[in-house]
Amino acid sequence: MAIRKSAMTKAPARPELDRLLEAARQTGVTEEVLQEQRASFAYGNAPKDSRITKESARTAASSLRLVRA
Repeated sequence: MAIRKSAMTKAPARPELDRLLEAARQTGVTEEVLQEQRASFAYGNAPKDSRITKESARTAASSLRLVRA
């Protein structure tokens, strides 16, 4: 396999991107945001001819509870 040229050089400095990434790491995610992300993921990955609606995905996501052991 050929070595890609982009992998041979160091990435350029991006201080604004680094600042934004650090800010995102410091920001907490609420349960409501996670629930909406789950619903959006389920709805977005549903087959086009399915009867899944955004609202039914929200309902299913609201009943899903993950427990950390």
